[in-house]
Amino acid sequence: MTELVHLTETDGVATITLDSPHNKNALSQQLTGELLDHLATADADNAVRVIVIRSALDVFCSGADLSEATTVGMGVGAQRMVDVQRAIVANTKPVVTRVAGPVRAGGIGIVAASDLSVAGHSATFALTEVRLGLAAATISLTVIPRLTDRAAALTFLTGDSFDGAEAASLGLVTTSVADAELDRALDALLKSLLKGAPQGLRESKKLLNRELLADIDARGTDLAELSAGLFGSPAAQEAMLAFLNRKKK
Repeated sequence: MTELVHLTETDGVATITLDSPHNKNALSQQLTGELLDHLATADADNAVRVIVIRSALDVFCSGADLSEATTVGMGVGAQRMVDVQRAIVANTKPVVTRVAGPVRAGGIGIVAASDLSVAGHSATFALTEVRLGLAAATISLTVIPRLTDRAAALTFLTGDSFDGAEAASLGLVTTSVADAELDRALDALLKSLLKGAPQGLRESKKLLNRELLADIDARGTDLAELSAGLFGSPAAQEAMLAFLNRKKK
């Protein structure tokens, strides 16, 4: 089986790279399983001080794997999305996302769960669940705390896309820069983080994420069940199949 997520470590930085070109980094059970394994490995590695999540493709993440959702269902997939967010939030190392290209639905949960994120201006974001008869249930755990109430209503209810600059203004990402400056901005951020002592980074992150982690633990299972139920509903199944059929044409 071809690996869909890669892990490398250089000079204290663990880089986790999403690399599933056949479905534009959709959140399949294999991809999320490998992502969870690599997050755990990086967390346990004393040589690692910071974790970066990025994509090898020109798409960061296309959201849920709809082909999987219409065949095997989302019972496992929905809980995996909760687990991925928790693994990022609870990780003892700061997690930074490098965002280039489109980010859709569940992929936004990865961005929101991360401690810091840098996006190119041309990156695009959209919570498209509403257009498929779904709701951004599991990722609401991390996305809603990042947004104002009005921004959450606008993005959750319309499903409209917005660029990296607007994502920064809404609070979804830490900063947005010109695409050509993305790696330079990431390097500068990593340089600053690596100045922190491991204990200081760990304890500071724990303080920042205490309430968010408690909420994930309190409501994660219920929201995963809600998400799985919505994915399995006749309305959503019909909408997803129609979407997949349009993509094939």
